[in-house]
Amino acid sequence: MHRDERITAIAAMFDCAPALAAQVEPSMQAVSFAHKAVLAHQGDSSEHCWLVIGGTVHIQVNGIDGQRVQLAYHGPGEFFGAYPEPATHRADMVAHGAVDLLRIRCTELAALAHSQPALAAGLARRLARQLDLSLDRMAAQTTLSAPGRIHAELLRLADADYRIVPAPQITALALNANTARETASRAVSALERRGIVERSERGLTILAPRMLRDMIY
Repeated sequence: MHRDERITAIAAMFDCAPALAAQVEPSMQAVSFAHKAVLAHQGDSSEHCWLVIGGTVHIQVNGIDGQRVQLAYHGPGEFFGAYPEPATHRADMVAHGAVDLLRIRCTELAALAHSQPALAAGLARRLARQLDLSLDRMAAQTTLSAPGRIHAELLRLADADYRIVPAPQITALALNANTARETASRAVSALERRGIVERSERGLTILAPRMLRDMIY
């Protein structure tokens, strides 16, 4: 990621002027991880705040039965990690797909927010939006059936033309919807049989988005 791209990303993330983003940029480190790479393990020291630019980071722990349980996930435009002081990672952080991030020491970000009111205001707005998004995800997990969560996840992943490229892996789809792989597989197969979605070598296309949306609830 070039410097101009980093400045643009920082300005968007903090909703601040490019000039202020340029002051913050030297403290930011651009990092990338391959699919399934572990960014940090549960129990590791957490000294950084991470900003997701591209890809998805899954937050996972081992359940009582030894199965991997996904607590949350963070996509583009979201923060995770320590703030305002160092802490300890409560779970594993695992890259899903190729992931691009900006990383800054949490103490540096806290100092910048203290000295730059515009940056602090942008950070507060971003975290407030992220909290709303997290509550929406929790509500979906509580109120929707497992197939309904799969349907909602497919719509979330789709672009403006209702295409998902490449096609989502069933295992990842199940994790994001907090359900079993077999349940996710059956839900997608049922959608294919009804002509609501179509899978090909290039990806997955939602042919009937309105019908799929109605099937969430």
